[in-house]
Amino acid sequence: MTYDDSNIFARILRGEIPNKTVAEDEFTLAFEDINPARAVHVLVIPKGHYVDWLDFSANATAEEQAAFTRMIAHVAEITGIADTGFRVISNIGTDGHQEVPHLHMHVLGGEPVGRMLSRS
Repeated sequence: MTYDDSNIFARILRGEIPNKTVAEDEFTLAFEDINPARAVHVLVIPKGHYVDWLDFSANATAEEQAAFTRMIAHVAEITGIADTGFRVISNIGTDGHQEVPHLHMHVLGGEPVGRMLSRS
């Protein structure tokens, strides 16, 4: 998968699509998911053009990586889910069901999130 500069997250970062920002820093944006799967469902994205976790871990600076990791923890703290528990999910590639070619982490909580996977 290659980076598509017209993807929805790139458009959000350019201000073309509004979002409900939860937190932001120089390298990272966290905002509410428009179709939440749990009471708390926040997307955390890097501001750089990274397709997925593999691309980000190979090409982002140490500063970008640290900011991204800290933002996930910050979101858990400010949304009140750090004490009760939460799940962080990143979908990568076709088998991982990645729909947007821009790295993003789903931070989910505020209620039980259920089993991680089940075989059907």
